[in-house]
Amino acid sequence: MAGPLSHLRVLDLSRVLAGPWAGQVLGDLGAEVIKIERPETGDDTRSWGPPYLQGADGSSELSAYFLAANRNKQSLAIDIAHPEGQELVRKLVAESDVVLENFKVGGLKRYGLDYDSLKRVNPKLIYCSITGFGQDGPYANRPGYDFLIQAMGGLMSVTGQPDGEPGEGPMKVGVALTDIVTGLYATIGVLAALSHRDRTGEGQYVETALLDAQVACLANQAMNYLTTGKAPTRMGNAHPNIVPYQDFPTADGNMVLTIGNDQQFSRLADVLGHPEWVSDERFATNRARVANRRALIPKLRQATVMRSTREWVEILERKGVPCGPVNTLDQVFDDPQVLARGMKQTVSHPDLGEVPTVGNPIKLKLTPVTYRTAPPLLGEQSDHVLHQVAGLSPGEIKVLRERGVVS
Repeated sequence: MAGPLSHLRVLDLSRVLAGPWAGQVLGDLGAEVIKIERPETGDDTRSWGPPYLQGADGSSELSAYFLAANRNKQSLAIDIAHPEGQELVRKLVAESDVVLENFKVGGLKRYGLDYDSLKRVNPKLIYCSITGFGQDGPYANRPGYDFLIQAMGGLMSVTGQPDGEPGEGPMKVGVALTDIVTGLYATIGVLAALSHRDRTGEGQYVETALLDAQVACLANQAMNYLTTGKAPTRMGNAHPNIVPYQDFPTADGNMVLTIGNDQQFSRLADVLGHPEWVSDERFATNRARVANRRALIPKLRQATVMRSTREWVEILERKGVPCGPVNTLDQVFDDPQVLARGMKQTVSHPDLGEVPTVGNPIKLKLTPVTYRTAPPLLGEQSDHVLHQVAGLSPGEIKVLRERGVVS
């Protein structure tokens, strides 16, 4: 069954993660995504390893990092610094709906591939730019990287152990979350622009920035500051607004408790053998528990160490108390719920065989996400795209390849 975006063609001129993530989401939803890459080297993340996935004979390989963000795409290797390469991109733009790019501000203008230039080629084009700091403002010309933005955007100030505790200090999130979130915001912006085009016929320019996306995703922590004027601090795994909502030791490891209301706390107290906590004015309500967390948390820790993680999870789940283990990734991808939800997938590649991939969390009943193609080798579909989309003959493609314009 065709995906909901199977009528669209996307030119993905981005590299690394935020832009490619947006392109992969659009591809998962059925769009034809053509990834434009530099000849010979391609996307930077092709060399970000180990680990690499190799073919059976060892002649082909792709880095795990590249595999994470580039399924459902075709690779076309073009040298956009070459005038003939620029003209090829314009030919493709004339036949496309969306362009994604994450060059520095003004970086594509010198090639005639900026929005103002390309909208003359295709007035209905949706052109999405992703940068570190945005197209304007005092930092616009700075390069942006996820780790840097996690620091500047405040995420690291609320992540990590508090001052005075072992392991204290700011900490980044374990994945490039700012890149991922920015890619998702870019996808939303592209879909909104496409919806507008459906009604009016107008293309438009879309932009998002890593710093903007990071600040937006501070969510309740941002509002905690904006409503009080007091900057939140690092609290380890504790929650600033809910107690208990953090990790606790067990007899053989750790588990998390995520108590969202007073009824759940009452059930927790009963299971732990301390029903008196419910009538204690220090702990009776979430407001009181937040104010008295220093008194409550040690009591909880003394109780949770008495059983194993598995025992607690089984008992607490029966009582309707939200909890869970702290899983490693091998446990995640062996979890029956993760498997039942299709979050572990494979796609076939002619050289690499069965390629593992992480499922898309979007579930559409009538037009479901499809896993059609594995992330491509560099230039794997160059001939196909240049012939089928740009209309070049085999002879013309051969000449361009001899000149180093494409590979």
